[in-house]
Amino acid sequence: MRAMLAVVIVMGVLIVAGVATLAITVVHRLSSAPMQAALVLEEPTGTHMQAITTAGDKLALLLQGGGPDRILLLDTRSGQVVGRVGLAR
Repeated sequence: MRAMLAVVIVMGVLIVAGVATLAITVVHRLSSAPMQAALVLEEPTGTHMQAITTAGDKLALLLQGGGPDRILLLDTRSGQVVGRVGLAR
């Protein structure tokens, strides 16, 4: 009976420690991430974002209108455009 109580107590301590570690990690990553108020892309008038997805540490934006469809790759840390892919029509 005492062994079972000890196992329950140890598991409870491990769960609390794991949740605390997770919370501290999330808070640390959010506080160290650069916050940007706005990002303005220099794209032609009539351009709109059709889709957004992640690609590793980049964001891939599918842009339509204002010319041929295209994909922009943005660095999530700097907000800079790091690549462009044009799509044929």
